[in-house]
Amino acid sequence: MGWTMRLVTAALLLGLVMVITGDEDKNNPCAQEALLDEDALVCQGLEVFYPELGNIGCKVVPDCNNYRQKITSWMAPIVKFPGAVEGATYILLMVDPDAPSRAEPTQKFWRHWLVTDIEGADLKKGKIQGQELSAYQAPSPPAHSGFHRYQFFVYLQEGKVISLLPKENKTRGSWKMGIFLNRFHLGEPEASTQFMTQNYQDSPTLQAPRGGVSKPKHNQVEIAAC
Repeated sequence: MGWTMRLVTAALLLGLVMVITGDEDKNNPCAQEALLDEDALVCQGLEVFYPELGNIGCKVVPDCNNYRQKITSWMAPIVKFPGAVEGATYILLMVDPDAPSRAEPTQKFWRHWLVTDIEGADLKKGKIQGQELSAYQAPSPPAHSGFHRYQFFVYLQEGKVISLLPKENKTRGSWKMGIFLNRFHLGEPEASTQFMTQNYQDSPTLQAPRGGVSKPKHNQVEIAAC
């Protein structure tokens, strides 16, 4: 066999291996699926690290190793903003705009975490140290409610004293996030990201095949649309 034929054969074999590997990745439940472009719009410079998963920003929590159940009991993630300015202070928000379901988000924006007075130097390193107005509440989407987006926003505090109203402290659901931001004249976030997950009981690997497989719906990102 001549060199030309050997090169052609090698190229064909390499292409076949790449196709097979690509198909395996698509069917691999541990592959971290990236969000579609329209949802990726909110992914702006913020990193969110959970145990075993690493940086889950702009991804779907994989349907393997019981990750979708584990994330409901893990402690608060490490949140890093590499672009944070030393000497500045920041506010961190984590919300669920799809509570209790994306189809009927009557309790959006469910407030999962709210921390103020975070030093820029700490935020760069992923140390969320400040005044915790709402303690971290892990993602816990209800069964049969589909995929939920969990959004993280970082705002520049600029010396403002931030607080929640008594009525806001009574509940986390149906939070008027837009009104809160306007009350303290907080503009666009300095950084943001989101990830998606669903209740582990809704995993197609745990269900008998009926009516198809649930897939994440990449709807247009909602930011403080109250």
